[in-house]
Amino acid sequence: MVYRARVSHGRSGERKGLGWADCRDLLLAAHAQLPGGRLVLVWDRLNIHLQTQMAAFLAAHTGWINVVWLPAYAPDLNPTEGVWSYLKRTTLVHLAARGIDEVFQAVKHGLKRMQYRPELLVGFLTETGLAWENLRST
Repeated sequence: MVYRARVSHGRSGERKGLGWADCRDLLLAAHAQLPGGRLVLVWDRLNIHLQTQMAAFLAAHTGWINVVWLPAYAPDLNPTEGVWSYLKRTTLVHLAARGIDEVFQAVKHGLKRMQYRPELLVGFLTETGLAWENLRST
């Protein structure tokens, strides 16, 4: 699991979320961490995933990126739903944060802990019914 997080303080001109270029940069960083490896993206239809620039990037990198597109609304098929559910139950459930920065740090810490539990991550994929072996071989 490779991730990027951004916190928004609601300041004028501050981005609230990740853009397509942030997503591209994350994919490039993941590829650099996994030299020679292929990335299999299980993507919902978030608008940054569908942008023209992202489509062009994906088309230019078919040698190491495969995309598995989820149906338009399918939270039961999205392994990310399991990640967030687990994070809420284990890390955020009793958090009494004094501000958004503490929530941000707790989320980053929880996600980092999950990275060291591959069986947990495979479990999130398994509970969707998607076949891990089929995704790896594409």
